[in-house]
Amino acid sequence: MSDRITRVLLVEDEEDAREILGFYLDTIFDEVEVASDGQEGFNKFLENSKQDKYFDVIVTDIQMPNKDGLTMLEEIASHHEEQKFIIVSAFKDEEYLFRSINLNVISYFVKPLVVENIMQILKKVKKSILESTPTKIETDEKPIKINSTYIFDKKKNLLYDGKEIVNLSKKETLLLGAMVSKKGEINSNESLKKEVWNDINTSDATLRTVIKRVKDKISKNDFIVSKKGLGYIIE
Repeated sequence: MSDRITRVLLVEDEEDAREILGFYLDTIFDEVEVASDGQEGFNKFLENSKQDKYFDVIVTDIQMPNKDGLTMLEEIASHHEEQKFIIVSAFKDEEYLFRSINLNVISYFVKPLVVENIMQILKKVKKSILESTPTKIETDEKPIKINSTYIFDKKKNLLYDGKEIVNLSKKETLLLGAMVSKKGEINSNESLKKEVWNDINTSDATLRTVIKRVKDKISKNDFIVSKKGLGYIIE
């Protein structure tokens, strides 16, 4: 089951067509926004894009007040060239078809709307969207036994002393996570600074302070070893 949220913008000035298309879009896609003309549709696109949110497909009529559908599509494409469109129209005007050639138009709905055709196309569109979405690779990382006392669970970012959780700060957890990932390898000061602070210019004194705090908390069976002039290692 995919956890991918599919989003659609419907732009249609005719109330009946807007209700019909809106209803069927709602039965297939997760989120549907509606606009009643090209200008409103363009404004909704801009509002969403400013939040780094985009529509998987924009369904639009051609002949509309304030701004026609193809003008809206051209303006949207200039902002987001990967945007996909479905055109809804009762018109078979060659000029409109010619203008849409260079746009990412994946299908057409011709009025009067035929429900069976709409549903068939929309299901194919959603399937295509989901199939083109990179799937998350679920990692089944087992907790790492550091020594006879401590275990680090990378999935939860938790250090255990037996069944007890060792209380670590965020920086201490980042430090330990970086070192556990390279268990048996030397971690240079620079690599640890980058992992913990994302800044290799962090002072050595600051790094030593965090390492000392971790070592104090694992003093029962300390596993962090300093390699003079090289860095630190979990042996």
